[in-house]
Amino acid sequence: MIFPAELLSLLARTGKLVALTGAGVSQESGLRTFRDSQVGLWAQYKPEDLASPEAFARDPKLVWDWYAWRREAIKGARPNPGHYALVEIEKKKPQFILITQNVDGLHRMAGTHNLLELHGNIQRVRCSECGKFAETWDEDSETVPRCDHCDGLLRPDVVWFGESLPRDQLERAVEAARACDVYFSIGTSGVVQPAASLAHAAKKNGAVIVEINAEPTPLTPQADFSFHGRSGEILPALVKAAFNH
Repeated sequence: MIFPAELLSLLARTGKLVALTGAGVSQESGLRTFRDSQVGLWAQYKPEDLASPEAFARDPKLVWDWYAWRREAIKGARPNPGHYALVEIEKKKPQFILITQNVDGLHRMAGTHNLLELHGNIQRVRCSECGKFAETWDEDSETVPRCDHCDGLLRPDVVWFGESLPRDQLERAVEAARACDVYFSIGTSGVVQPAASLAHAAKKNGAVIVEINAEPTPLTPQADFSFHGRSGEILPALVKAAFNH
């Protein structure tokens, strides 16, 4: 694949790179999106019935079982070449910050350290009352496992419908977007807020916007460079062309 010399030169000389990743990156590892996961038994429920504070208050076991099922589905998934290409960028550019909307934990598994998980991580579990994280829990319990500290019900450490994003993660993401020289939007539709606004914050402050996505999005007309295809193929090629030539 041929990349514009202007982009390769910019990537080689600047240290302030930021990337936002979405569901498209995980799909290349065989993972379904939230709604695509609603098959079989789960197809009868609205998303809000499985992923909201109201749903958890109404039927905590249903919500717990849905996330236990999704954790099991994720177990066999492994990072793909797109995940590893982002790890390579971090090695070359230590100031690089990766922001993700994904909750599957694959970026951490691949080896990314400078990571902001805007929507949480399905592999972590915390108390719904005191907020303390659980080290272990019984995934197959007949009832929802409880907190060792306060006996509150445990819940997945993800952002549900109607909940705010973790303030510290969002603030750091906005700060990174405003300060970067190059902003990547990878495998994301560019419509889910507030993550979608990060690209606009970056562009407003002079960053070059690079979009890598399977198909055009609302961000495409504003991007300085757009590459349409699989991020697992485009990203490794771009990293090799920019840093290993």
